[in-house]
Amino acid sequence: MRSQVSPVRAGFVFFLICLCGYAAPLFSLETVGGFASIWKDKGGYFPRLYFTEVIDSVRKAEDSSPYWVNTLAEQEAINRIATDHTSLILNNDILAFYGHPRSTIMGILGRFPIEELDRKLTVLADEYRAANGGRNVIKAFYIIFGTVWPEGEIGIINSELLTSWIEYARKRDILVFIDHQIGRYDPVASLRRMLPWLKYPNVHLALDPEWRTTKPMKEIGTVTADEINRAQQEMEDYIIANDIPGERFLVIHQFNMRMISGRDRVRSDFQRVRLVHCADGFGSPRLKRDSYAYNAAASNIPVKAFKLFYNFGIPGAGYDNPLMSPREVYDLNPRPYIIMYQ
Repeated sequence: MRSQVSPVRAGFVFFLICLCGYAAPLFSLETVGGFASIWKDKGGYFPRLYFTEVIDSVRKAEDSSPYWVNTLAEQEAINRIATDHTSLILNNDILAFYGHPRSTIMGILGRFPIEELDRKLTVLADEYRAANGGRNVIKAFYIIFGTVWPEGEIGIINSELLTSWIEYARKRDILVFIDHQIGRYDPVASLRRMLPWLKYPNVHLALDPEWRTTKPMKEIGTVTADEINRAQQEMEDYIIANDIPGERFLVIHQFNMRMISGRDRVRSDFQRVRLVHCADGFGSPRLKRDSYAYNAAASNIPVKAFKLFYNFGIPGAGYDNPLMSPREVYDLNPRPYIIMYQ
């Protein structure tokens, strides 16, 4: 029994026939597509719709090819395109705890067991959710991947340790940012070392120009706009070449003008890499707002992040005094989409 043709389908077929009939001198048979084999030369501009064998051939082709229903592979491809070009921050904010799992002085991440950190982060996420007007808040661990040592050498986190944190987070819908402090090395080469970790769907990357120096703790490091752009290109090329799904973040930290030279030339138009500009630095709320305003002036990097510092009583360590509230953080202009606590 012949299937019933919907008015929409019939209308499309009618349009296609008329198009091919009236436009015969403008198009070769190949341009007609799947129906190319059914068109016959009847001469001149006479509409092909007038010929019975054309109508019958179109109906047979239509009935044998359900072109209004995607195959599973076609639908998966469509879904993948949507996933690859939809940003996590479209309807979500991201709240992270920063540090190194093996250090109690580099941030909150190393001061508590992972399960307790998860609980604390959940409580804080609820506070931010209550202050952000109804947007969801995704939790994250922000882990120092490469730690700068004297003379700019770099110590890389233990792979098994990092894997255990990523797997814990993945099973609980927690993101993981891995952050390279660069040291004396090339920023693009430093980023390249983190790329294999993108095989995990919850992993994102970060570079911290403060430590791109051979004299850490004595001078503030720097990266150039060209280096940031090349890092983004390298990351995007890797994502595409390895068929890695989704958009991935690349966070760049800054709290003074030296840290990013030629900042107005930084690009943020890559398709699969979302560049995030993080206002770093500790101090009073007024000082932090001023630092954030300096970053906000870089409108060419529109997605902003904000970092806060707990006071753990560590001698010589800076901290925020007092700590800004979630409402005060959201009152920053433009509002930050990624918020982290060290």
